[in-house]
Amino acid sequence: MNEFKIINNYLKKLAIHNNSSLNLNDDVFFDRSKKIVVSVDTYIEGSHFVDFKKPELVMKKIIRSSISDLICKGVTPKYYFIAGAGNRYSFTQSNLKKILKSLSQEQKKYKIFLGGGDTVYSKKLSFTITTLGYSNKIISRNNAKLYDDIYVTGNLGDSFIGLHILKKKIKVKNEIKKYFENKYYHPSLHLKFSKKLNTFANTSIDISDGLITDLEKLINKQNLSYKLFVDKIPISSQLKKLISLKKTKKKFCLSNGDDYQILFTAKPSKERIIINIAKSLGVKISKIGKICSPLTKSEILDQKGVKIKLKTKGYIHKF
Repeated sequence: MNEFKIINNYLKKLAIHNNSSLNLNDDVFFDRSKKIVVSVDTYIEGSHFVDFKKPELVMKKIIRSSISDLICKGVTPKYYFIAGAGNRYSFTQSNLKKILKSLSQEQKKYKIFLGGGDTVYSKKLSFTITTLGYSNKIISRNNAKLYDDIYVTGNLGDSFIGLHILKKKIKVKNEIKKYFENKYYHPSLHLKFSKKLNTFANTSIDISDGLITDLEKLINKQNLSYKLFVDKIPISSQLKKLISLKKTKKKFCLSNGDDYQILFTAKPSKERIIINIAKSLGVKISKIGKICSPLTKSEILDQKGVKIKLKTKGYIHKF
């Protein structure tokens, strides 16, 4: 059984009379009357981060990953709550000082504040982050329109390569190694751009589990399909170098998650507005596909228009 079956077959029954829970089919809770938006994420050592040898970097990654849930909804995060489960090997004085410094830096960078939390003993290290913001409106899932263009911010795949380098599955020179590890630990979040999402986006999500998995979650309750163009999916110049060195292939790097870029759809008539806003804010924007009729199957096409299959659609928790 995977996470979606657990939600749909069991947990959804508990939220049936609570409209703010959005039928448990979005990344956030949204109380429209009180203008409160909340998200919750859990991170476990060995699953969501390799180890805790660099606690200051792990904390940056999980904080940014958490507030990304609100940012992709067009909401500015305000408070975060953190629950940590670990032991004396995890929460040494040295590690706690590094954690404190890292969280302080993230608070200053994103203008967020610690609201509270909990600490408990556990043999297994984990963190649960609750993020809270205020808004009159969110950009929800399942609101894509037929013939919408599909857009993504930034580049995809760098974090996946960074993780593989940390796991020693890919060997590269130190300079390139530092670049990809930095991208893994420091997701780029586009907070200023997200504040403009309401002016053009019909639906949006952050890419946490993988491009295809998250795109399918974005329209999972709609009778629609999609068409993606691999050559339009943005990657960094550093990743292009790795591909040229035959260290990897582009199609292997596109849907492995941990990118935390904003994936959204918009009407074709909004293209000029999107380009102008992105340019004024210095945000890279790429149009990578189209929302299509349900009469056609979803497709991923290469540069020659040939349908291809990716190695994975993304990550799904299985139990």
